[in-house]
Amino acid sequence: MTGSSSPLSPSQVPVGVDPNRPSIARIYDGFLGGSHHYEVDRAVMEKISTAVPEAVHIARGNRGFHNRALRMLASQTDIRQFLDCGSGLPTAENTHQIVQRYHRDAHVVYVDNDPVVLAHGRALLEDNDFTHMVEADIFEPRAVLQHETVREYIDFSEPVALLHIGTMHHYEGDGAVEVMREYIDALAPGSYVAMAHFYDPEVPELTAVAKRIEEILVSGPLGAGRFRTRAEIEAMLPGLELLPPSRTDGPGLSVADEWWQDGPRLKPLSDAARCVAGVVGRKV
Repeated sequence: MTGSSSPLSPSQVPVGVDPNRPSIARIYDGFLGGSHHYEVDRAVMEKISTAVPEAVHIARGNRGFHNRALRMLASQTDIRQFLDCGSGLPTAENTHQIVQRYHRDAHVVYVDNDPVVLAHGRALLEDNDFTHMVEADIFEPRAVLQHETVREYIDFSEPVALLHIGTMHHYEGDGAVEVMREYIDALAPGSYVAMAHFYDPEVPELTAVAKRIEEILVSGPLGAGRFRTRAEIEAMLPGLELLPPSRTDGPGLSVADEWWQDGPRLKPLSDAARCVAGVVGRKV
């Protein structure tokens, strides 16, 4: 794969990958500064950036929330098994790298069905006996939960950390709550769920930003990318006790960049950065 604009020869294209169809994993990788994307992905990125120049801040906010939530779960809970749904392309600070920095024997299972993600993930994890990559559709919970590799390395009678970071906004239709309910019902008490999701803050100027990006994603070749409200996102976490997103806030979700941020904010957040939210909940 390449970050250049030159077309790939057939021998350069990974098996199972359609270089003429955009991939959300590759687009996300591109916004994070990676190079694993094609011309068709860059065309979508350009449309988004033209409509909302600071849209890259959504990807960065999403990733920053992922990193901080994982550090918290690894350092402040006794959980040693992590199920990462829709893991995306390998970047710096992957889930296993964060949690195994605290506990070398923590088990991490990644789930994705993007051929590029699977190829890169398996190559990265070849020598890691505690981390595994599973091919499955994350919007089919039963297929994930019953997958033989998931069952081999994740003990659902014990607490699990379930990650849906930047995934459920790509689920179209009214069944998102039921998808998450099926995952949560399978978790033992004491488990945690971390979610990041495109966010409509229901403030006119910010909703306008969210709708501009949503229109490009939903009406374009990707066909998905919903910005949901606070109530809609929190409804996707039934049976969970939501953690406060800061020392001063009550329980619930927050703008991703403001969820237990690493230090004082010296620069204001862009409007786009306020259109992605993060939340962590504990199953009681």
